[in-house]
Amino acid sequence: MADVVITLRIMPESPETDLKAIEDKARPFITEYGGEVGKVEIQPIAFGLKALNLIFVSNEDIGSTDRLEQNISSIEGVNSVEVTDVRRAIG
Repeated sequence: MADVVITLRIMPESPETDLKAIEDKARPFITEYGGEVGKVEIQPIAFGLKALNLIFVSNEDIGSTDRLEQNISSIEGVNSVEVTDVRRAIG
């Protein structure tokens, strides 16, 4: 079927958490899920806390991201993980 573009927001436990280390550990989980990271954004939240947004493309036939979110949540320094956007890729 079609490809979807998924935005995954990863919230660290504290402002001192190394977001690059979390990104490096999350990428293999996304690849295992069948996705390919296309863009990484650091989003300021409040009081020095920043969220890590990983934007990746995946096949919509794969289905739910629940397992992916659980795997990334198990990374040391990660407080929460949520899908904030899903869009069908056009073209």
